[in-house]
Amino acid sequence: MDLESKISSLPHLPGVYRYYDTKGNVIYVGKAKDLHKRVAQYFVDRERLTRKTRILVSKIADIQYSVVDTEADALLLENNLIKEYKPRYNILLKDSKTYPWICITNEDYPRVFLTRKIDNSSYLYYGPYSSVAHARALLELFSDLYPLRTCSLNITPEAIKNKKFRPCLQFHIKRCRACCTGNISIKEYRSYIDEIVEMLGSGARNIISHYKKRMFKAADELDFETAESYKAKIDLLNNHYSKSIINNLAISDLDVFSLDLEDSNAFGNFMRIRGGAIVKSINLSFTLNIEESPESVLSQFIAEISAKFGDLSQEIIVPFIPDVTIDKIVFKVPLKGDKRALLELSIKNAKELKFNILRQRELKDPTSHYDAILQSLQKALGMNVLPRHIECFDNSNIQGTNPVASCVVFRDGKASKKDYRKFKIKTVVGANDYASMKEVVYRRYSRLLQENKDDLPQLVVIDGGRGQLAFAYQALSELKLTDKLTVIGLAKRLEEVIRVSDPYPLFIDRNASALRLLQQIRDEAHRFGISFHRSLRSKEQIHSILRDIKGLGEKTEQKLLMKYGSVERMKTVSINELTDFLGNKNLAKRINETLININNES
Repeated sequence: MDLESKISSLPHLPGVYRYYDTKGNVIYVGKAKDLHKRVAQYFVDRERLTRKTRILVSKIADIQYSVVDTEADALLLENNLIKEYKPRYNILLKDSKTYPWICITNEDYPRVFLTRKIDNSSYLYYGPYSSVAHARALLELFSDLYPLRTCSLNITPEAIKNKKFRPCLQFHIKRCRACCTGNISIKEYRSYIDEIVEMLGSGARNIISHYKKRMFKAADELDFETAESYKAKIDLLNNHYSKSIINNLAISDLDVFSLDLEDSNAFGNFMRIRGGAIVKSINLSFTLNIEESPESVLSQFIAEISAKFGDLSQEIIVPFIPDVTIDKIVFKVPLKGDKRALLELSIKNAKELKFNILRQRELKDPTSHYDAILQSLQKALGMNVLPRHIECFDNSNIQGTNPVASCVVFRDGKASKKDYRKFKIKTVVGANDYASMKEVVYRRYSRLLQENKDDLPQLVVIDGGRGQLAFAYQALSELKLTDKLTVIGLAKRLEEVIRVSDPYPLFIDRNASALRLLQQIRDEAHRFGISFHRSLRSKEQIHSILRDIKGLGEKTEQKLLMKYGSVERMKTVSINELTDFLGNKNLAKRINETLININNES
């Protein structure tokens, strides 16, 4: 893929980009809240760039990127990658250890404090926090919730027994329980620490739920000051989720693999975590020459990464277990927590790679791109011909009013809007979707046959289940078209493909382009039908009583309303005045009589 194409297909998402020279060396690492806009700035107007930046741009041979969830995550990942690659054109950034961490000491009565140095492996560290304000707000929250000690005294059972310390001011203002004198047991104090660890780890949502109950209870008791305090604590806890997984000492050294399959292609992302930080993020794509299981493809991906980057970590995070076992290596599929968040970030990057490559194929060679999708659809449905012409039908009504139907047409995988058709239901009374479907399918293809048109679709899609499909098939049978085209139903609930002769639904892989094309066609038929239905309802709702008067058309109605403003005011106008305005005495008389009758009836 050429450089210009890569730039044009970059996503509008936060992330980190890497520039490579012709030798494959990383020469620059940058962060962006919008990857597409940021990278494009280097290439749109080079005359505005400084001399050094122009030199950098002239040496760029390739671009790679990694998406993240927030700008803060992009900042931290950029920091990690600069330390890893030491790019020539990057300035020296601060070491990541200068970011603030929350530390919990390993003592009988642990201390909780903010630090920028990690110098004791027996302590617990949480972070880093991209905003020191959030970290301090959490410490203030813990101080409000729990009577934690703030001193650095070496409080031991022996020191308490020997009465070595006296209560300080914090005890007298009820901010501390004087653990230095044994006024609170180690067990009770530890329970506070356990709750703090739960908040900093993965249990903040449970705490928030608990505080919400307290907040609502206080509000019900009209104790609004207390309710407001709980609301403030909830807001602070919500800010806790600004904690990044890009750097997290709670995560040991490990590798992360993810995979996204699309027909005969596989798209993978690999991330390597060292010292609790992401130091590599690599995207790779594969072409599958034969059908292989996802487990087998993942094994090949892992082998490729091992060959490129050496020994793997002893713990590997994967979306599913591969079909290979490796000595001294454990594969895990996390369901929650920080490791799950890392896996989801990796999956997000794999999906971005897939979207980027497929989008490039579509732009570069749209014919081949859509042919591949149609071939995939033909294979999935077991059709004898390529479905280059597809039509889809959908019914629309609300409580039986204004029943309508739509027919959308796709040619070579793309919408052909000039061929769209909409139908008012004529022969069916009430909300009968089955009979309505039969009517519109029969009307559509009987007309094509009457006009001697050979432009029949290869595939007809019915938006609905077995009932709608059966009635549509009846219409095609009556027209003797069942041998000339394929008809299927697409049920919304499970995205099942239903066939007339098959009692079991056909499930197409949810990630397959064939199913996505069917969904796109079905959704377009639904959108087109709903818009038609809404337009009919709108016209019905604005229908004026004047429209029912013989000889009064839409333009005359508009003239009257522009002149008098409303029907109510016209009721007070004399026949002579109406005659002078309209120039038609008989019409003026009919308008006057109609409005008088309305008054009498009301």
